[in-house]
Amino acid sequence: MKKEVIKPPLLVSEVYAVETMPSILGTYDLTATYLMIVFYITNATTAVTGGVSAFTYWLLGGITFFLPSVIVTAQLGVMLPYEGSLYNWTHKAFGGFWSFFSAFCAWFPAILVMISAGDVIVSFLQGLNKDWLTSPIQQGAVIAVVLLFSGMIATQRFRVVQNIINVVIVLTFCAVALIGLASISWLIQGHASATSFSHLADWSINWQPGTGNVNVFGLVTLAYLGVEGPLNMAGELKDRQAIRKHLVWGTILVFAGYFIATFALLAVMGPEQASATPFSLISTVDKGLGKVAGNIAAICLMSFFLMSIAVYSYTYSRLPFVAAIDQRLPAFMGKLNKHRIPSRAIWLQTIFAVVVTFLVFIGVPLIANTADTTTIVYNVLLASSTLVWAFSTLFLFVDVAIFYFRDKAGFRHHQIFPLPLLGICCVLGSLSCILAIIDSLFYSWIVNLLDNLHWLYAIGGVTFVCIIIATIGSMLASSEALWEGMINRETKV
Repeated sequence: MKKEVIKPPLLVSEVYAVETMPSILGTYDLTATYLMIVFYITNATTAVTGGVSAFTYWLLGGITFFLPSVIVTAQLGVMLPYEGSLYNWTHKAFGGFWSFFSAFCAWFPAILVMISAGDVIVSFLQGLNKDWLTSPIQQGAVIAVVLLFSGMIATQRFRVVQNIINVVIVLTFCAVALIGLASISWLIQGHASATSFSHLADWSINWQPGTGNVNVFGLVTLAYLGVEGPLNMAGELKDRQAIRKHLVWGTILVFAGYFIATFALLAVMGPEQASATPFSLISTVDKGLGKVAGNIAAICLMSFFLMSIAVYSYTYSRLPFVAAIDQRLPAFMGKLNKHRIPSRAIWLQTIFAVVVTFLVFIGVPLIANTADTTTIVYNVLLASSTLVWAFSTLFLFVDVAIFYFRDKAGFRHHQIFPLPLLGICCVLGSLSCILAIIDSLFYSWIVNLLDNLHWLYAIGGVTFVCIIIATIGSMLASSEALWEGMINRETKV
């Protein structure tokens, strides 16, 4: 008998989420969530370290990784529009062990990204007043408060929170518009561009050790992670057409936002000043349009990073939530509050994020007593978690391939893209993801504090430990599922 490309609905979470959680999400809601996850505008301040070649890498990473990720996510989302996205898809492709493994590798980095968003808010506050938050302990305390506040927001009535997100994403692109207008105003006023765009060699990829820009490929490619994130809530959609529509609109806006911000930073600030701090985005507006416009942009972007923590909280809490419903985590993780939000899963990851924040920003300074050590530890943890996240993204491409080869006729029944395009996306996306991981392993994000060799040892070791933890957790989760299944059967008997 021919195997089905999609296994029968064996997961309780597929039915439970639809029956118990409100179906409120439309195209605009998913698009706003998508932008909150993928469009971290401060990635532009990292990309500009490569000068004009940043545009080349934005385009290269977009074509080889971002667009393939979008296409396979749309295909998987249409085939399997269930709560938990990657967790569910991988379960259908490989079974329980790998589904939990891939979900853990996507969930854990989200916690570090939440801390990163809090750190950006701290950077903006420092930019507004250089005397504020000068010590790592003060910074850690503010980040912890922001995390707790955002966690509280994430547990409120979903429609109300989503409405706030929808407004904030408009404010975010108002800030993007101000940044773009600032660069135009700066040039119209007669100032020379801080970066030359006229030399073709500056746009090219440079592989020269020490002086090359190839390290930007990993930084830029990994900035496109998180495409499948909004579909963690696929069981709460009111219109399944939103799966494809939000990916189209969101992708266009991500490209536009990154290119506008990168151009403005290079034209007004130059690579060195622009990459010094995330606040260079606001400094660009200050220079081109004045302090009032700069303050407006700062408020808009701080609102983005504040609410992005809430978005990561409620979006990625769906992963432990569905795992609990499917008896792969303790049952209490699958409990909903009065607003039908998985509040226990949200508070678990929020508290985890606060603990990590205290360890990095308060614990480390008490031991090492240097700000540089805090910066090193923070960047190593963030980079390692990003690599783990990239590793989980590989399952998107592998899952599509498995579904196709398992039953070609059945796959074609659900197919929304030409097979050659899907094949190219699977190969190209996987290769570019692996190359980005390798690139990020061998090129330090903070070369002035940690050279490439010690960077490799540090994030290689931490990444390896994270994957080992995910493996052990997957084994325990499988055992938990078997144990609870036995208990339930005995109870029925």
